[in-house]
Amino acid sequence: MDERKSELVAKVPQVTLLFWIIKILATTLGETGGDAVTMSWLGETTPQGNGTGYLIGTAIFGVIFIAAVLVQIIAKKFHPFLYWLTIVATTTVGTTLADYCTRSLGIGYTGGSTILLICVIASLVIWRWSTGTISIETVSTPRVEIFYWVTIMFSQTLGTALGDWVADTNEMGYLGAAAIFGGLLLLTALLYYLTSFSRVILFWASFILTRPLGATLGDFLDKPIAQGGLALSRYTATLGLLVVIVALILIVPQKPASKAH
Repeated sequence: MDERKSELVAKVPQVTLLFWIIKILATTLGETGGDAVTMSWLGETTPQGNGTGYLIGTAIFGVIFIAAVLVQIIAKKFHPFLYWLTIVATTTVGTTLADYCTRSLGIGYTGGSTILLICVIASLVIWRWSTGTISIETVSTPRVEIFYWVTIMFSQTLGTALGDWVADTNEMGYLGAAAIFGGLLLLTALLYYLTSFSRVILFWASFILTRPLGATLGDFLDKPIAQGGLALSRYTATLGLLVVIVALILIVPQKPASKAH
């Protein structure tokens, strides 16, 4: 049983500085990639649209997400490219789903963020109640892996809504919002190194915070200059981020989480 558990845990990467760097890049890619499909390719250019682009984009990325999760669960060992493909799939579907809920359905950023926060907490509570822990080191069965990926998908969607809420509703601007989330992420790092605060809670707090940070950075890259962005092509920004992520995976080998203990 222990050997089987170790093999399954090995599909989850060790949480290192590289992990967080790629995670932030992946969440930024999720924002630019999601917008490239829903706004550029499908022609959804304004929040006041009928939501067709967001809905179709969510369906496209939703299929990719489900397929990636299934392959990830079936896999017998950790595959870096497969893992990060699944993470990117959660960020893109999170981007399009959050935009559809907050903009097209008229829920708004505050309402959307509240609902999604409840979903994240509920997912973690049910996971904890069902298995006794929410530590990623216990991702050792298909059931726990499903909890893991559902929680991640909810957290990515929540992060998109939070990023838009702080940047747009509170008029902080993209860089201002990125600074806030970056500061909160730094705070979790300080709590990790300077206190004995729960490592599991700090991990999930950091995981959630990297998403709005990436969302605001992605918006900064591709939004018009008049709106505080750099007006880069969404396709160019997405491709550039993808190249960097692939390069990091190839250049710096990642170890499975089980080997860290």
